[in-house]
Amino acid sequence: MLEPERRTVVDRVADLARLTPGRTGNLSVRSDEYVAITPSGQPYDTITVADVPVVTVDGDRVAGEGTPSSELPMHRALYGAFDAGAVAHTHSPWATTLAVCREALPPVHYMLALAGGRVPVADYATYGSEELGENVVAAMAGAESTACLLANHGLVAVGDDVADAMETVVAVESVAQVYCQACTVGTPEPLPEAELARVERKLAAYGDDRGES
Repeated sequence: MLEPERRTVVDRVADLARLTPGRTGNLSVRSDEYVAITPSGQPYDTITVADVPVVTVDGDRVAGEGTPSSELPMHRALYGAFDAGAVAHTHSPWATTLAVCREALPPVHYMLALAGGRVPVADYATYGSEELGENVVAAMAGAESTACLLANHGLVAVGDDVADAMETVVAVESVAQVYCQACTVGTPEPLPEAELARVERKLAAYGDDRGES
């Protein structure tokens, strides 16, 4: 069941590993009423297609040898609230630096247009809890963002597919690094709403191409 989606999880988990320490991140892909998600606690480089669990959107496990990620409740909450095809969650260091300070990431670089312009912070809740999923949905919906910092925890993003979700977490992590570094030099200046809207239109016109060329 969901062989292509499970293969995508296996193929892209190496990209996740480059962003997040140890086995702290997770990735999922949705197809209709089913979700393929990274197995809990398993080293990334050992995950096979057979290991990748498949669950219903209600959380019932239907395939896969591994145990679904402990963050399945958050993934399910995001799929329930947004028209997303994938979810990526990391503990990438610069985004997590802002998360532990409970500080949102303002639109100091145009690449944050990929996340809707700004990245809010969800209220803290224990990892793997239903409450965490509820907090993330509330923060993202309120900011009209496709990414969110999790207070004292990390980063999560939704996308049309895995490539989209991963591109967003990479962009947020990169801008978070620039923002943290800029704060040691001076006061970063956010871009105005009109410019963010213009950049969002330009990026959409580029199709799959992102950034300058």
